[in-house]
Amino acid sequence: MNIIEIKELTKYYGKQLGIENVTFNVKEGEIFGFIGPNGAGKSTTIRTLLSLIYPTSGQAKIFDKDIIKYGYEIKKEIGYLPSEVFYYDNMKVIDILKYSASFYKKDCTKRMYELAEIMDLDLTKKVDDLSYGNKKKVGIVQGLLHEPKLLILDEPTSGLDPLMQQKFFNLILEENKKGTTVLFSSHILTEVQKLCHRVGIIKEGTMIRVDDIKALKGDNYKKFTVHLKDTSGFEIEGINNLSIKEDGVHFLYKGDINKVIGLLNTKHVDNLVIEEPTLEEIFMHYYV
Repeated sequence: MNIIEIKELTKYYGKQLGIENVTFNVKEGEIFGFIGPNGAGKSTTIRTLLSLIYPTSGQAKIFDKDIIKYGYEIKKEIGYLPSEVFYYDNMKVIDILKYSASFYKKDCTKRMYELAEIMDLDLTKKVDDLSYGNKKKVGIVQGLLHEPKLLILDEPTSGLDPLMQQKFFNLILEENKKGTTVLFSSHILTEVQKLCHRVGIIKEGTMIRVDDIKALKGDNYKKFTVHLKDTSGFEIEGINNLSIKEDGVHFLYKGDINKVIGLLNTKHVDNLVIEEPTLEEIFMHYYV
């Protein structure tokens, strides 16, 4: 079953393109990574999906319900963390979270305190006394306190220190084990690689690939590091991200590996390393 279904979703701001014909699904119980550099269209897609802005064309469903027609009903089962969080400065953290909890027909008190302890969040402080990272913690607790069926996270770790990031990752994985579906938007590829089952890549407002992380990483790509003096002749079909340095060449290769081996047989090779590329290296292939 698909929790999110997006089909040809398009958003223009006047004549300026936000996103165009974005299409992908998020399956029940998965953590789906939505990746692309800043300005690629991730936040526009998410805001449109949440009916915070309306699409120019296309359609989307959450829980098999149209996002426009059933937006109010859908939002009761969604936890959303925007890339930027803003609150009234004079309010205490506890008051913000109690106010948020009041929108749901359940007692969120126990859960609120549990999450605050996990995230090391002081509930007695006023918002204007909080650092950016601590404001982000408030947003994390706020998004999770009602135990939503779907979590939509837009650049969730910005402002968190490495220790708190790991606590956050562990928290998301625990929620996912309980059955929560997660849409995880980020430009930090190591995060996506750690957490996600599938990945959608967006570039300049358009989806360019949706695939399983293992398939994306293993897609017959190999990472070559070849130490040699003669660096000529490597501009052959299948070689991508070629970098020629004083000590040799570095590149990704997709295709019949025997072609590269044949080329190397014509040269004196000092050292050769062949390994699986990281998700980041594959991702950058789409942006060069």
